[in-house]
Amino acid sequence: MANVTLKSLAKHLGVSIATVSNAFNRPDQLSADLRRHILKESEKLGFTGPNATARSLRTGRSDMIAILLSDTLEYSVSDPVANQLIKGIAEVLQQQGKDMLLLSGSKAVHSTAEALPDGFIIYGSPKNHEQLERVIQSGKPVISVDCNLAGIGSVNIDNYRYAYDIAHYALQQQPGKVAVLGLRLLDSNRVCRMQSHELYDQNEAISRRRLDGYLAAVTDLKREISADQIWHIPVNNHHYAEIAAREALTQHPRPTLLLCMSDRIALGTMSVARQLGLKIPEDVKLVGFDGIEEAERAYPTLTTIAQHSDEKGRTAASMLLAGDVQQDILLECELRLRASC
Repeated sequence: MANVTLKSLAKHLGVSIATVSNAFNRPDQLSADLRRHILKESEKLGFTGPNATARSLRTGRSDMIAILLSDTLEYSVSDPVANQLIKGIAEVLQQQGKDMLLLSGSKAVHSTAEALPDGFIIYGSPKNHEQLERVIQSGKPVISVDCNLAGIGSVNIDNYRYAYDIAHYALQQQPGKVAVLGLRLLDSNRVCRMQSHELYDQNEAISRRRLDGYLAAVTDLKREISADQIWHIPVNNHHYAEIAAREALTQHPRPTLLLCMSDRIALGTMSVARQLGLKIPEDVKLVGFDGIEEAERAYPTLTTIAQHSDEKGRTAASMLLAGDVQQDILLECELRLRASC
């Protein structure tokens, strides 16, 4: 048969169109023998299944959920925190028979892929506001993770609270000079220290909330930290972390405690400390934030805040599929005490 369609195949097999469709999309609706027969005949005739585009046009549904990433696809799939979030989302979508589409928010041009999903999970503060507006105007359900957008439900953690908790603990363990290796605190693509007038920005970004938590703990314990002991790191990777860590650890006097705004930054700092012949925690103590798996395998193991990004993903996906997109949810985290501090 040339140009086999769902209709012509059903006629050839002497069954209904719905029966053929179920063989591909809802196998639980057919007996195993009937489904095997349909699929075997389909393969012989070169029919690979119902046309997904046509089905989407007919039903108005694609059974696909998009994750709108604030960063590039390359960065997001290599970042362990984003990875855990995507994994959690994927678990729920798979259970519900849905597919996942990753969209980069760093693209400047309109993407036709934006029209495909039945709903959107926005991960991180959007950088492309035109794209965000298109998503909102689509009228499809939207929920955000790690950011707050007016009129859109969210799944977050209390970054201020947990940054305060880990800083308060670490400061009690170690007297002396304190430094912060921060992440995306400024609008700059290079590693640099902050200036005094930049310290108390009212920005609600995650990094700023964590910095505010650190500073509050410093104040409450009557310790001091100057702006030039707070580093801005533009990208959460080992390369930039090591640049900042080397600057911090080659100072005189050297900091005895480093508050690192991510586990990746902390792990990069450990590498630099080893290169400089410094022992952790004897010569310098440090803490991270995120709770990635590598933090537990590091030597020494890393004291950190575990924020359970996979659970964030599961919660966001479940809320979206249930149509519960107006709530603002704050998930609990854990302070995990290990050998680094």
